[in-house]
Amino acid sequence: MKRLVCVLLIVFSMVFMSSPSKAMSVMGNKKAIVLASFGTTYVQALKDLLNIQRQVQKAFPHTKVCLAFTSNIIRKIWHKRQHNPKYTRNREIPKEILYVKGPLATIADLQDEGYRTIVVQPTHIYAGEEYMDLCSYVAGLNAIKTIKKKYMPFIKLVIGRPLLGKWGPRYPYREDIEKAAKAVAGDVKLAMKKHAALVYMGHGNEYFSTGAYIELQQTMRRLYPKVKVFVGTVEGFPSLEDVVHALLHSGIKRVVLKPFMDVAGDHARNDMAGSGPDSWKSVLESKGIKVYPVIKGLGSNDNIARIFVQHIKDVARDNHISLR
Repeated sequence: MKRLVCVLLIVFSMVFMSSPSKAMSVMGNKKAIVLASFGTTYVQALKDLLNIQRQVQKAFPHTKVCLAFTSNIIRKIWHKRQHNPKYTRNREIPKEILYVKGPLATIADLQDEGYRTIVVQPTHIYAGEEYMDLCSYVAGLNAIKTIKKKYMPFIKLVIGRPLLGKWGPRYPYREDIEKAAKAVAGDVKLAMKKHAALVYMGHGNEYFSTGAYIELQQTMRRLYPKVKVFVGTVEGFPSLEDVVHALLHSGIKRVVLKPFMDVAGDHARNDMAGSGPDSWKSVLESKGIKVYPVIKGLGSNDNIARIFVQHIKDVARDNHISLR
C-alpha cells in the first residue's frame, strides 16, 4: 500500500512539473469576458448594456461574461443604491449592477477566482480617450513579469476593438464602420417612414479626432442615398452648430433624432431630447425643424450587439483563445 502511494505521488509530481502549461492548468485557467462600458445611472438605459451582455453570453454560453463601468461617478451612484429598496427590489436591475466595479477591479476579482484567460471587450463607439485608457490598463497588467512563469497572473489578457474599429491593417476600420452602418438600417427605415432626415448624436471627444463619425456619416449616405444622414457630437467636431448649419443649408424640415451611443442615458435624455433650451431637440425646433426623438441606445440593437460578439471572436482567434 505504501509503495502504491509513493508511486502515485511521483506520477502527480511529474505531471505537475513536466511543463509550465500543465502547472498553470493545475493553478486554474478559467476563461471570462469583461464588457467594459462607461456605464449609466438610468435604470431604463440599462437594457441597452444588458442586451449586449445577453447576446455575448448567448454566443459563449460556457464562458463567464461580466460588466465593468469605467466611470467612477456612475459606480459610486450605484453603490449608494445598494440598500435602497427602490433599486434592490427592481427586477430590471441585476445585483451585478448594484455592485459594479471598474475594469481593473473586475479583472482582479476574476483572476483571484481562477480566471486567467480574459478577453476585455469595450462597448465604446470608436478608438478615443476611453478606449485608449482601457488599452493602457490591459497593457499595464500584461507588463507584470514574475520570476517563475507559472505564477504569472494571466495566461492571456487581451482587448477587443470598439464598434467603429481602430487603426491597423489587421481589421481595416472602414470595414467596421460599414458594418455598423448596415446594422442601423432600421433607423434609416424609420426616417423614411417619417419623411425625415436622420440625425445621430455621438459623444465624441475634445482630445481625439472624431473623424470616425464623419466617415460613418459619409458611409451611410452612400449606403442609403434616399435618406439624408447627419452625424454630430457632444464633444469635438462636428458640433451641434455644424449639424444645424448643414440641416438649414439642405432645407431639412423634419428629423429623426437618435443617440449614436451604446446607451440612451444622460446625454440622450437631457443633452439630446431634454426640454432645456440648449438641448439638441430644442435648438432644432427653434430653427423650425420638426423633431422625432428616439431614446434608444445602440446596445438594444441586436445587430450592433452581434458586432461586439464578432470583435470578441476576432481577438480570441488572433490570440489562440478558445471560447465556448
